[in-house]
Amino acid sequence: MSIATVNPATGITEAEFTPHDAAETERRIAEADAAARALRLTDFATRGAWMRAAADILESELDEVARMLTVEMGKPIAQSRGEVQKCAKNMRFYAERAEEFLADEPLGDPGSVGASSAWTRYEPLGVVLAVMPWNYPLWQVIRFAAPALMAGNTGVLKHASNVPQAANYLDTLFERGGFPLGSFRTLLIGSAAVADVIADRRVKAVTLTGSEPAGRSVASIAGSHIKKAVLELGGSDPFIVLASADVAKAAETAVTARVNNNGQSCIAGKRFIVHADVYDEFVSAFSERMAALVVGDPLDEATQVGPLATSAGLNELAGLVDDAVTKGATARVGGSAVGGQGWYYRPTVLEGVTPSMRLYAEEAFGPVATVYRVADADEAVALANSTTFGLSSSIWTNDQAEEQRVTAALDAGAVFVNGMTVSYPELPFGGIKDSGYGRELAAAGIREFCNLKTVWKA
Repeated sequence: MSIATVNPATGITEAEFTPHDAAETERRIAEADAAARALRLTDFATRGAWMRAAADILESELDEVARMLTVEMGKPIAQSRGEVQKCAKNMRFYAERAEEFLADEPLGDPGSVGASSAWTRYEPLGVVLAVMPWNYPLWQVIRFAAPALMAGNTGVLKHASNVPQAANYLDTLFERGGFPLGSFRTLLIGSAAVADVIADRRVKAVTLTGSEPAGRSVASIAGSHIKKAVLELGGSDPFIVLASADVAKAAETAVTARVNNNGQSCIAGKRFIVHADVYDEFVSAFSERMAALVVGDPLDEATQVGPLATSAGLNELAGLVDDAVTKGATARVGGSAVGGQGWYYRPTVLEGVTPSMRLYAEEAFGPVATVYRVADADEAVALANSTTFGLSSSIWTNDQAEEQRVTAALDAGAVFVNGMTVSYPELPFGGIKDSGYGRELAAAGIREFCNLKTVWKA
């Protein structure tokens, strides 16, 4: 198994790392277990001070860390800086709000249960395993780690094998802020070793962000050991533009929604479902903007779309598009790899995608958009819900009654009205159907890995 940084802009291996053997993995889990026993005895003020200190360290190293992210997975450097800053914001958010989110909740009428008082309290579970992907190497981890540590849990991280430098950076970040030794530990292990970590009696729960097959595997293993799991899996999010929409604004936003992070985002708008009355206007504006995007070296400040993170990802995306075009779809823009050095794919807009094509049902993880013409809002909802995924969605309308009806009808973990999906610390994040279960962020996220304990007093 290779654990290495391979620069996707060049295909050159920048660094290689030796995987942790069984003894080193055991040592790190033991450290996390010992830290969990210590951390649960600290108060929120102490944890909050440590978390803010870690956020300060992260921000002080902004440029260095952002460059590391770009070299490891290819996102434009400006977006890497944004990811680092978003992580620091999330860390401070939980440093400030954790005590409020996990406060005891008294029963208003304890006499109804024959008690003088009764309440519920949230207590940490202990060590939580995080299995995380490469597309947001810091953010995906921090959005779990910040609430988990503020709740008094500790974490062990199995990161994607192509972002080991990000994994190693996270291994020490929280200790540098003051958290006890072992509060957060990286495990440089392959996917085959994950089952044994989940099975370890010291590991109390697992969270995974990744593909649907990976989620099914982790959920099955966790279930067999009666352990809590939170899964954030793939998405094929609909971006619905209805007749009353501000079409120009929708088209402008649609480009960002599709190509942010080089199009490698679970919550990206991927299927653009447009009312017939505004279809031509939208697709023309959208395609023109997609064609004008600057594709190039992600370390160049002018670049808007960098390479895909892996050669396998490029081949998978190209295969989806080629299958669709072979079966009758039309590439309004793009439709092919750039060629030459690096794993680049042209921003693409496809029309005429049908259920006979793989792209209709499978997630396109790259800068490829599919556009669909519909007659009305009901047809838009039916098409939006036809996928097995249900992560997020976006609708564009200035008709309030239509907004309410479509929002209620969409099968998704979130609906964004007249805007693109964004994950905010203040809002719960997660999906339904094959997009997973459980929630991250906000109060719901910090409570996922707590024991909700009922206390009754005579």
